[in-house]
Amino acid sequence: MTACNIHDYIQPGRRAHLVGIGGVSMAPLAEVLKGMGMEITGSDMHDGATVAHLRSIGIPVTIGHWAKNVTGSECVIRTAAVHDSNPEIAQARSLGIPVFERAQAWGSIMRSYKNALCISGTHGKTTTTSMCTHIIMAAGLDPTVMIGGTLPLLGAGHRVGHGDTIILESCEYCNSFLSFFPTVAVILNIEADHLDFFHDLEDVEHSFRTFADLVPEGGMIVANRDDANTMHTLEGEQRPVLTFGLEEGDVHAANLTWEKGLPSFDVICREHTFAHISLRVPGLHNVKNALAAAAAAVALAVPARAVEEGLGAFRGAGRRFEHKGSYHGAEVYDDYAHHPGELRALLDTARSLGYERVICAFQPHTYSRTKALFDDFVEVLKKPDLTLLAEIFAARETNEIGISSHDLAKKIPGSKYFATLDELAEYLKEIARPGDLILTVGAGDIYTVGEELTGPDL
Repeated sequence: MTACNIHDYIQPGRRAHLVGIGGVSMAPLAEVLKGMGMEITGSDMHDGATVAHLRSIGIPVTIGHWAKNVTGSECVIRTAAVHDSNPEIAQARSLGIPVFERAQAWGSIMRSYKNALCISGTHGKTTTTSMCTHIIMAAGLDPTVMIGGTLPLLGAGHRVGHGDTIILESCEYCNSFLSFFPTVAVILNIEADHLDFFHDLEDVEHSFRTFADLVPEGGMIVANRDDANTMHTLEGEQRPVLTFGLEEGDVHAANLTWEKGLPSFDVICREHTFAHISLRVPGLHNVKNALAAAAAAVALAVPARAVEEGLGAFRGAGRRFEHKGSYHGAEVYDDYAHHPGELRALLDTARSLGYERVICAFQPHTYSRTKALFDDFVEVLKKPDLTLLAEIFAARETNEIGISSHDLAKKIPGSKYFATLDELAEYLKEIARPGDLILTVGAGDIYTVGEELTGPDL
């Protein structure tokens, strides 16, 4: 079949069918496309609140994937989790209906916005995108937003606005962000990750450099001065680069102080005091995330008042050091960290808060990541007073490697391995005591353990 240009299909009056429409970035995509005047249908394997909402705004959603669902569609858009064997994808191919990826659709959409702020990096994306959303909302710019997690300010992970700014969390996996059209591209950090797709760190860096090179004339790259890999990736870059860092960079912090684990600091922009920030989220990593968000605001000419107000009101995103409640006097928090770098930042923050014990219940995410970064996981998981390991969350993979969390447990003194989340939850119930900080950590379903401990029946 002749290659098709998605921009010819993302047009008012055209009809698109979305496979996996209930997904975290597919549902807002459906809303945006409908708002543009397109006719949208969709399918998903699960009913629920998201599907109910889509139906309430006039988008028909079928539960289950059936070949007949694509009848009458001019194009099909799918999530990364939907493979070619899906009956709707197979039917679309047989009928000559073009099939596009979700990222391609978002990329086409952002071409119609004056400002397209895309936040990338190995870790910190969701928090920084959330911080940027707070800032842009405080500035009254009515943005469209796509975040990979829930933001309390929005009551969701997305927002359909009517202004000229779009803010997107931009993931490098499968080179998704290379379908985007950023006017401001933020690079928070670059590490070896997603090695089931990328060959090595050099391959990852090449992808990020290609992403940076998407910025047009008149746009801006915002980059972490403190991250050696980011600076190496951008060597020789001809596009304007605005750097940020703790103590160095075009945008950096000064007069950093801490009160009850929470930081306050001045934001210095090109040697002048730009804003004063008092964060309501702990950790040095969040100071860095806030500096990135402030630098993005500078790139978009957002006033300092909005930066101060937006960051001052930010209390975290869902599954990012999210307080779930207490159990037998222990405080229970949940976090999405699934890379050694993220874990290190989380555990260092936890240690600084003054709890008697830090207990980390960690669920590794994917077999390939666990194997590739095995030694790094071992070292960082020695930091808590007690490490509890759930079995690896498979996500998109099958265990052809033959690796288990039990292998990690053997290398981490005092740690314990649990074959099921139920067993892990029961053990936590037995040992929890006042003065404990219990962390449930990982990108899979480990959060259910914290919910079991802090549920309403307790």
